[in-house]
Amino acid sequence: MDSGQVFGYGTDDDGDVIISKTLADANDLSVGGTFKVADITDDTKTYTLTIVGIYSNTTENTMPMGGPMASTASDPANAIYTSVSTLDALGLTGGKTIEITDARGNTRETQATQLSYTYVFDGKAQYDRFVADVKANGLGNEYTVSSADVEQYEASLVPLNNLATFAKTLLIVVLCVGAVVLVVLTIFNIRERKYEIGVLTAIGVKKAKVAAQFAIELLAVTAIGLALGVGVGAAVSVPVSNSLLASQVEAQATQQQQQRAQFGRDMQPPSGVGQDGATTGEGSLSEAPKDDNGAPQQWGHATQMVSKVNATVNWATIGWMLLIGIGLTLLASLVAAVFVMRYEPLQILANRS
Repeated sequence: MDSGQVFGYGTDDDGDVIISKTLADANDLSVGGTFKVADITDDTKTYTLTIVGIYSNTTENTMPMGGPMASTASDPANAIYTSVSTLDALGLTGGKTIEITDARGNTRETQATQLSYTYVFDGKAQYDRFVADVKANGLGNEYTVSSADVEQYEASLVPLNNLATFAKTLLIVVLCVGAVVLVVLTIFNIRERKYEIGVLTAIGVKKAKVAAQFAIELLAVTAIGLALGVGVGAAVSVPVSNSLLASQVEAQATQQQQQRAQFGRDMQPPSGVGQDGATTGEGSLSEAPKDDNGAPQQWGHATQMVSKVNATVNWATIGWMLLIGIGLTLLASLVAAVFVMRYEPLQILANRS
């Protein structure tokens, strides 16, 4: 702001606007002054607006979006900012239409007012909450909530999400295979030590105590395995993750290139015929102007996808590994207990003798 303040959003602030310093200087306007604007649907009707603030453009703004006044509003300094409450008070949001005649004499009817709202959030979580809130509060189907930043952010995370899905699937497979292997090894171990179990139970050791002994042995083996696994995983997680992510990024980039190539083929004019009927050569997407990233300009800037991750083993990860290890140990111990309870010591000793 160069002077004054931003308009309010209540009914008491109806008619308050802020304008650029360029527009104010050109028309000798200042904060507190008023000026009139005409109603584009009625030349005899004007609105009086009060200047509450004057701002200076610090960056180069793009040309406003198309509309009935696009030809006269190509200069950002001509923009006048106000609240929706003011537009409602002036009756500019009631769906009025006007007739527009282009340079060729063609007349079309268009909306006199086109509203576009922009909200700024400090994170995607707040953006998602806002989208859910406005829909829950009855946002009509004629409105669309979108964010180019969020779309770009989500596109950049596609390879990372693919890697996360692959890692989760691999983890589930490894855990299932590990559980099966641990149970099978436990069964073989019990069968190999069947005579030992028979002797211990024959001399008066309770079967529950024998089963607990196997559980403690399994827990010790699992703890050693977890320690080795966490250590090796911490050492190789970063290079392995980055290697897998690089392949995902390459696959995603190839897919985008294929889509762009398909788009180019779909947009190609027929060979030998130009827009004005003159003979032309066959066009291709690769002949289109390129931006700094090498992509055709009509596609904008290429998506900067996440290419590196910093995988770390924290206390939360170690805690989850301990819980999983204890769960697998309990499963194998349960199998061991079932076999121990089924054995009859006298029968085992008789068969051995």
